[in-house]
Amino acid sequence: MINLEMIKKAKDELSKVAYKTPLSYAPILSDIVGHNVYLKKDNLQVTGSFKLRGAFNKIANLIKIENPKGVVAASAGNHAQGVAFSAKHFGIEAVIYMPESTPLNKVEGVEHYGAKVVLKGANYDEAYTFAQNYSQENSVAFVHPFADDYVVAGQGSIALEILEELDNLDAIIVPVGGGGLISGIAMAVKELNPNIKIIGVSSDGAPAMYNSYINEEPLNTESVRTIADGIAVKNTSKFTLDYILETVDAMTTVCDDEIASAILFLLEKQKLLVEGAGAVGVAALLHSKLDLEPNSTICIVLSGGNIDVTMLNLIIEKGLLKSHRKMKLIVTLVDKPGALEEFSHLMREAQANIVLIGYDRTSTDLEFGDAHVSVSLETKGSEHQDSIRDILTKNGYLFKEEH
Repeated sequence: MINLEMIKKAKDELSKVAYKTPLSYAPILSDIVGHNVYLKKDNLQVTGSFKLRGAFNKIANLIKIENPKGVVAASAGNHAQGVAFSAKHFGIEAVIYMPESTPLNKVEGVEHYGAKVVLKGANYDEAYTFAQNYSQENSVAFVHPFADDYVVAGQGSIALEILEELDNLDAIIVPVGGGGLISGIAMAVKELNPNIKIIGVSSDGAPAMYNSYINEEPLNTESVRTIADGIAVKNTSKFTLDYILETVDAMTTVCDDEIASAILFLLEKQKLLVEGAGAVGVAALLHSKLDLEPNSTICIVLSGGNIDVTMLNLIIEKGLLKSHRKMKLIVTLVDKPGALEEFSHLMREAQANIVLIGYDRTSTDLEFGDAHVSVSLETKGSEHQDSIRDILTKNGYLFKEEH
């Protein structure tokens, strides 16, 4: 079992390369939820994630013990970049197995540090099996993303940074996938101030650790599906579960829609780019998933910011639709000269900005002489959208909405 001394040594080791990331009060979020909320911004860490902490501490200690020529790891992206960065720092080779669905930005991030990337498997757990086989066949040290004392100690360094700045905390909210981050944080916090609650948040599309915590035994899931790819772990590690059962006070889950809304909230209100895994704590808070006393002082760990641009675009698009700032319609027009101009004039009167338009006169569900206009509108809220519907109805237009 790791202890506080190991975590302090890890923090000292990390001082050579890692940032002491900002810890900031979040006034807008605090006002919304009725708590004093602080954000630990490890999305701004070197490599864009807390994973550097554990990977660097592990490899630094490997260098001291056995001086390996190289290492191998499996990762959905963030641990991979941490291992690649650390291997480059120490001048050793790194081979990283990543799931075939890994976003391009995370693959490029790993390759930027000189590691060799091998895309194998449908998810992290399958990539892990390939990496383990490579380790055994080539006698290369395997750097586990969470089930390792040095890795957990490295992740725990984040707790020491938090407690150096905040000594009046009621709770720390931590993302949970494999459990390395929350294990390290909880072990440090419970030794220094056992009154602080440690609450874990998983995605309900990857609930292995949550289910295991509730049932107090390792339980795996058959599959995972979540936009929070950094915590998309299918199998539970007994190694981290033991730490979690000993030190974590509560766990909960959030769905993809809740995660997406938290990503958009952080981007728009806090000016922070956070990936799905990093946003689950804010998602749990915004959607009342946490059992906290009113006006609690809490810290939420934003664990990473390596979000795929394509995914971010999708989240923004859906967020605009849900918040009534965008509206998609299919409107039936008479297919004659001037019909589209009349429709556009109505939208101008309604103060709805047309940002995308398509014209279809061949669809099989159209009457002869009609056309469909698919249109995306920028709108100013639900009341504005109601007025647009009223204008279209009063002027005799048939339309349906896309969601």
